[in-house]
Amino acid sequence: MSPPPGDSAYDDRASIEEAVRLGDHRGVIGGLWTEIGELQMSFLKANGLRPSDHLIDIGCGSLRGGVHFAAYLEPHHYWGIDSNLSLLDAAYALEVPAAGLGARLGRDSLVCNEEFDFGLFGREFDVAIAQSLFTHLSANRIRLCLCRLAAALKPGGRLFATYFEAPEDHPWDEPIMHPQGVLTYGFKDPFHYRLSELKDLSDSLPWRLIWSGDWGHPRGQRMAILERVARTTVSGKP
Repeated sequence: MSPPPGDSAYDDRASIEEAVRLGDHRGVIGGLWTEIGELQMSFLKANGLRPSDHLIDIGCGSLRGGVHFAAYLEPHHYWGIDSNLSLLDAAYALEVPAAGLGARLGRDSLVCNEEFDFGLFGREFDVAIAQSLFTHLSANRIRLCLCRLAAALKPGGRLFATYFEAPEDHPWDEPIMHPQGVLTYGFKDPFHYRLSELKDLSDSLPWRLIWSGDWGHPRGQRMAILERVARTTVSGKP
């Protein structure tokens, strides 16, 4: 898939649907199914995820991490949202029964929406994860996600979001090579961001960056942990 500059490959619905039809619902979301699925689960558990938490998986795809989360959390405490209906359908038809999760995860817990309308779930969440999502989003779409998630995540809740990091002094128009031959850009998919840019995207929104660093991702994605604060800070003033 080769999208126009600035757009995400995952916006190409027809190509995604064709890959799913050919049985590649695992590969089309980036592969490394077992490795990255288990990595997500172990990292969130190490950082306080409890079985009683309600978790929203943003850009859940075909449930690479979702099958692990749904098995660990209490029944019906896992929720997923993705812009591609074909991936959600394949996940529920193939991965959920294969993992024996039918009694723990209802089809209505997986919502197709491309504008981060978390209000469709009609509830608040304790924890959110966005694995390999910001790597495919422009800055404006990341800001939209953060804005709307702030209304759906409880104060004190945390968002775990992966991203490709650019050094602060890296020329904006030059690409960066990451492990396993992943080439990222400041202006098209797959995107990279300076840490200062991620901070700017949450400016005036009720988020506080509490950690960013290496979490063992095989392609070099970094993890940012943002906490939902009780009050919005605008221009640095409470």
